[in-house]
Amino acid sequence: MDVGVVSRSFPDLSNAQVAQLLAETGFRWTELCFSQTDSKYWVYNGRSDLSDMSDARSRSIVETYRTAGVEVPVLGVFTNLIDPDDGELEANLAYFERMMQIAAFNGIPTVATECGFRPGDRGVDADRYESDFSRLTMSFGRLAELAEKYGLDVALEGCVIDVVPSAKRARDFIAQVGSSRVKVLLDPANYIANSSEDDMFRYLAPHIAYLHGKDRKVNDAKGRIVGDGDIDWPLFLSLYHRHAEGKPFILEYVTRENFEMVRDRVVAFDAQAARE
Repeated sequence: MDVGVVSRSFPDLSNAQVAQLLAETGFRWTELCFSQTDSKYWVYNGRSDLSDMSDARSRSIVETYRTAGVEVPVLGVFTNLIDPDDGELEANLAYFERMMQIAAFNGIPTVATECGFRPGDRGVDADRYESDFSRLTMSFGRLAELAEKYGLDVALEGCVIDVVPSAKRARDFIAQVGSSRVKVLLDPANYIANSSEDDMFRYLAPHIAYLHGKDRKVNDAKGRIVGDGDIDWPLFLSLYHRHAEGKPFILEYVTRENFEMVRDRVVAFDAQAARE
């Protein structure tokens, strides 16, 4: 089974070093997040100043991976799309559009994001659940129009602790936005407390852009590496082959010290799935 790893797993390496490392260890894909020592732009749930990230510079970075034989199917944005401050939200959307331009210029087919959250106050709140969901739908409606303009897809990574907490809710969200340009980043760890492995694919199979390889205990707030949580990986991988074969499967929450070990776990789970 082909496996990738997110570039932000190696924040202390340059893009050239990450590309070489992934190529030497047999990883096929990366989720590129401009998180390396020579491209420190990635800000989780926020934004950075991209004024000196020219198209030419972005191409040099992307080609560093491609030349090494590592595919770049997604550019990770992960900004806050429900920020309650209108000015901040507009700035986040402008930042997102610039990342879309970079992706389109480099032939990267997907840009990815979470819903966003208020720092220090993350989670579903009944008093603002409807307004947050409405704000997210509005943001994605605008992003879907831009995605059509730039010829790419925008993938949402829902999560049990955010305003899109289950596979069914993600499917409903896509229907409400009403654009074929809206896809999902299926991270099973983010849904396992609310959705079974079967439900993830039952609701989301037609909408999957790519997948994260991450695990979670059903009562945990944070994820874990594959094999350290409650996901039935042989079942999940058998469903992956049935419904999402060939879609990039990219490890998250790994480090330079364990990413090969976690990949080997995935390969072992996949072999078990094939036997069952």
